[in-house]
Amino acid sequence: MAYAVIAHYRCAAEDVALIQEALLTMREHTLKEPGALAYVVHAAEDPGFILYEQYTDRAAFDAHAASEHFAEYILGTVRPRLTQRDVLFGQVVG
Repeated sequence: MAYAVIAHYRCAAEDVALIQEALLTMREHTLKEPGALAYVVHAAEDPGFILYEQYTDRAAFDAHAASEHFAEYILGTVRPRLTQRDVLFGQVVG
């Protein structure tokens, strides 16, 4: 069963461009991973971003979270600049 991640990242207005660039670069890397099915970046109104990610299973997500590009772009660039981060995980049904 596919595994989904929905994340809402909030940031200061001055960090929007940098975070957007990092997330779009992250999307390029993620979609090359063998277990990645989707990585969609949405601009939020607050300012920030909403991410929808889908993987073949939890193991594929765990491999994604252990990747060098995750460490560089998410842990190194995005997260330090967030003012709030909410993440939901779930199995895709249907």
